[in-house]
Amino acid sequence: MTNLKTITIFFFFLIAMTSLPSIIHCRTLNDDKLIESTCRRTPNYNVCIQSLKANPASSGADVNGLAQIMVKVMTSKANDAINLIHQLQRSGSSSQKTALSSCASKYNAILIGDIPQAAEALQKGDPKFAEDGSNDAANEATFCENEFNGKSPLTKQNNAMHDVSVVTAAIVRNLL
Repeated sequence: MTNLKTITIFFFFLIAMTSLPSIIHCRTLNDDKLIESTCRRTPNYNVCIQSLKANPASSGADVNGLAQIMVKVMTSKANDAINLIHQLQRSGSSSQKTALSSCASKYNAILIGDIPQAAEALQKGDPKFAEDGSNDAANEATFCENEFNGKSPLTKQNNAMHDVSVVTAAIVRNLL
């Protein structure tokens, strides 16, 4: 009788272990499908896919979680820009001083106002305010770029900030 119990337990254990990879693989496929279907509803599919797949937390996240990840990407991009602005202010020409100062102010507004607004709104389940914060950040990046009249040393950072912000806003719109 003991042998029968041992064989039965071993058999169920064997079935469970062989089924586990299929369950994990199925979950990964579903996670990828959510990321891909969500990113298809954004204005920049490639930025969306790259940003989300670079973060392991996106696997298993719902749409709100994906939006929260994108807010973190916004924070990273804003910090990249503000760090470059400070570097340029220390070494840049006087002709760009006013534009750089204006951009520093805009990126501070993004980091102190827009991003915290979006993050808090997502945590509280108020997607409209999260969308507004994301769109405001995109606008601030565009305004910064325009400060230089076509000769911006921040084009790469401003475009990156704009792109991740509008992608974030589009993902948040799925929660409305």
